[in-house]
Amino acid sequence: MAVVRPEMDARPAALPGARVPLFCWKEFACGWGAAFVNIAVTYPIYKMIFRQMLHGVQLHQAFGQIRGEGITFLYRGIFPPLAQKTISLSVMFGVYDGTRRPLVEWCGMNEYVAKSIAGVTAGTVEAVLMPFERVQTLLADATYHAKYRNTHHAFRLIYIEHGFRELYRGLVPILWRNGPSNAMFFVMREEADRRLPKRATAVTQRTQEFFAGACIGAFISSVFYPINVLKVTMQSKLGGPNESMWVALQQVYNERDRKLRNVYKGVSMNCTRAFFSWGIMNSAYEQLKKVFY
Repeated sequence: MAVVRPEMDARPAALPGARVPLFCWKEFACGWGAAFVNIAVTYPIYKMIFRQMLHGVQLHQAFGQIRGEGITFLYRGIFPPLAQKTISLSVMFGVYDGTRRPLVEWCGMNEYVAKSIAGVTAGTVEAVLMPFERVQTLLADATYHAKYRNTHHAFRLIYIEHGFRELYRGLVPILWRNGPSNAMFFVMREEADRRLPKRATAVTQRTQEFFAGACIGAFISSVFYPINVLKVTMQSKLGGPNESMWVALQQVYNERDRKLRNVYKGVSMNCTRAFFSWGIMNSAYEQLKKVFY
């Protein structure tokens, strides 16, 4: 297959002596658009994975639960991840770019160290949006179908009945997941972009971008899957004392017959969702970059 010479970045080079703005709005816009496309396509798959995480059931049982609830509830709870993920991915790409460039260009820091710091910084800032993820967990759980009518109702009732802190239940696993996973994603993604050849046709280039993002996303999602299980376990509870990650791990381990492999129930479906999700996101992001730049 014919290839063309690889380019390091879709942005035009800055003029000599020009100072690049700390935060580039185009990076935020590309991240937002990529997340919107991603969530709209993959939300039904997420719901099946969520049920496996929460109840430790097989894929066909999770599918049966959702099918039994009917089409009305299929996209129930989509607004929180749509709001959270579009803003989150916008922040992820925008803050990452705005943190990495000064560290490399102004401070002369090693690029891999700068990428790692920028990835952790972006992931930590993203955690501010955690209330959306918290409400999404409750809306996706059949236990709360009768209690909460929609996203606004859930936010309002949780705040009135349990206070603001309840919206941040499960913050610690989210911090442990966001920072390191972001750092891994950006380092691996940019290495792939640097080392893979640029294809001669738009179709083959889009395909390569899809598979590069898909493989990286599926790998990272599988590595951090147990942390997501703990996060879902902690966030499926309402009221009462906030449990630590260690207490949640003991609970999950004991409830699942004290077998480590049972903690990974749903990982195959999660890997499949992440494969398509990050593939779509990476391809959409690269396409939007070409439009904006």
